[in-house]
Amino acid sequence: MGDAETDKNIEMWKIKRLIKALEAARGNGTSMISLIMPPKDQVARVQKMLGDEYGTASNIKSRVNRLSVLSAITSAQQRLKLYSKVPPNGLVVYTGTIMTDDGKEKKVNIDFEPFKPINTSLYLCDNKFHTEALNELLESDNKYGFIIMDGNGSLFGTLCGNTREVLHKFLVDLPKKHGRGGQSALRFARLRVEKRHNYVRKVAELAVQFFITNDRPNVAGLVLAGSADFKTELSQSDMFDPRLQAVVLGVVDVSYGGENGFNQAIELSSEMLANVKFVQEKRLIGRFFEEISQDSGKFVFSVKDTMQCLEMGAVETLIVWENLDCDRYELLNPSSGKTEIKLLNAEQAKDTSHFKDKEAGCDLEVQDKLPLLEWLANNYKKFGCTLEFVTNKSQEGSQFCRGFGGIGGILRYQVNLAELDVDEDDGNDALWSDDDF
Repeated sequence: MGDAETDKNIEMWKIKRLIKALEAARGNGTSMISLIMPPKDQVARVQKMLGDEYGTASNIKSRVNRLSVLSAITSAQQRLKLYSKVPPNGLVVYTGTIMTDDGKEKKVNIDFEPFKPINTSLYLCDNKFHTEALNELLESDNKYGFIIMDGNGSLFGTLCGNTREVLHKFLVDLPKKHGRGGQSALRFARLRVEKRHNYVRKVAELAVQFFITNDRPNVAGLVLAGSADFKTELSQSDMFDPRLQAVVLGVVDVSYGGENGFNQAIELSSEMLANVKFVQEKRLIGRFFEEISQDSGKFVFSVKDTMQCLEMGAVETLIVWENLDCDRYELLNPSSGKTEIKLLNAEQAKDTSHFKDKEAGCDLEVQDKLPLLEWLANNYKKFGCTLEFVTNKSQEGSQFCRGFGGIGGILRYQVNLAELDVDEDDGNDALWSDDDF
């Protein structure tokens, strides 16, 4: 996968985390504002609306609720002042006062531009944050190409998330089969075949023009649709570019041509498209398992070993389960003044011995605690590897999460981890604790 694809996967993972955190947050009273502005919206319009809301909210009878709503509206107004116009992909703002687990109040202010356009306009003041609209950002945003081809003409279109676009369409007038012509019947038949042949060639040439950029397909998959057998003829034709042939996901039968056929083709191929992400994931983990079965030595798994290989720059593709339970602690040792890094899951973190220096008999101070996933998402580029998140929904994914601790990598070269363990001086053993993974 390309860098852009990897970055997008990481952005999607960050949004998923954000949605989880926002959904869990609860406030008292209606003091939580969810505000989403689509790309072409006006900041001034929303500022005016917030001003009107402020006026209305001043009449709320309950003093506590009134103050918290007014404070949330003010926060939202302050956030909007940072923007002279709505960013190209739209703007998402969440502000309000939430209750923390230990019953304290905490102010939340989040504003960000999503990584792709968000086509929703939303303003809600409630006792929870509304994140339904963010879910559309998570829909597979791979671009898929469609060619709808029948005897009356062809249409070329793309589908990305829930946005469809018609790139080009043209009509064609092909001679029909008919029983007249007497002596000329053969000539008519030959002309008919020739015209059909030219039509297929034209579609094949246009397909290259629309779906290939820089010698590579610019879509994640291609769906051929139509009502007659033209689509099958195209898919099997020598004139159809082999680079596009390789990304054809399937051929579907539709009962209309043109735009209606495009809509129908999207409906009929939805399952095919949903499987693409699934197939990519299976392929990725399949590569990992292949290295293991060939015993090539170019694989690594478990938190401790993977982190060692990462620091050596040996990891080419880092594969991580998107719900990996592991935190990265930066601990300061007061006796030596050194910072230690420990990777512990929730179970291990309960054991206080991890936070003590046994020799000096002092407690280690927690300087920083961050989920390992988040740390990797922010820092993976420093190690020169690509980062891929996987789920445990496919059979391979589930095996990877259960059997290999949910983290592993494909290496650039062989690394003998047994030798590394021997070389490490014993004082450093606790650096990557890995007992429970």
